[in-house]
Amino acid sequence: MDHESSLLTSAEIARIARRIDRPVVLVGMMGVGKTTVGRKLAAMLDVPFVDADEEIERAAQMPIPEIFAAYGEPHFRSGERRVIARLLGHENPDAPRKRKVLATGGGAFVDPDTRALILDKAISVWLDSDIDTLVERVGRKDNRPLLRGGNPREILTRLREERRPFYQQAAIHITSGNQPHTVTAGRILKAIDAWL
Repeated sequence: MDHESSLLTSAEIARIARRIDRPVVLVGMMGVGKTTVGRKLAAMLDVPFVDADEEIERAAQMPIPEIFAAYGEPHFRSGERRVIARLLGHENPDAPRKRKVLATGGGAFVDPDTRALILDKAISVWLDSDIDTLVERVGRKDNRPLLRGGNPREILTRLREERRPFYQQAAIHITSGNQPHTVTAGRILKAIDAWL
C-alpha cells in the first residue's frame, strides 16, 4: 500500500475518533513500534497515550529488567496484569470506558487473563512486523530481559512463532514496516473504522 493512500484528512480522523468508545490497545512483539506508533495514534485521536511498561515500572518503583532479575517472569506477568486491569478501568466495571491508546509489553497478550481483559474492554490491535525489522529495532536498546544471553534473531523468531496464536486473537492485525509512523497509525484508524 502506498503511503499516500494511508493518509487521512482531519475530518476523517475526527469522524473515526467519535466512533471509538473504549481504549485502543496495541499488542505485539517487542520492537514492533507499539509505543512510537501508539503515541502518534493517540495524538491523531486527541486522547491520552499510556505505555503499560512505564506504568509497571512506576508501580514497582524499579525498571523491568530488575523486576525480571529479582522476581522472575511469572511475578512480572502478575503485576503487568494488575496494571493493565487498572488502566482499562477493570476495578470499576460501572465506570465509563475511558478513551486512550495503550501500548502493552510483548508478552502481555500471551497471558490468558490479560488477553481476556483486553479483548473484553478494548479494541485490540496486533501490530506485526518481519523479523529483520524487529532485530534492527531491538538492537537500539539493551533493556530487553528476554533477549539477554542469546542470539536476538533466534530468540525473536522463536517468540514470534510461540506468540502468534495469541496475537492472532486480536480484533485487528496491522503490519508495521519501514513506513512513517503516521502511515501505520492511519492504517490502524482505517482498520478500526472498518471493524466498528
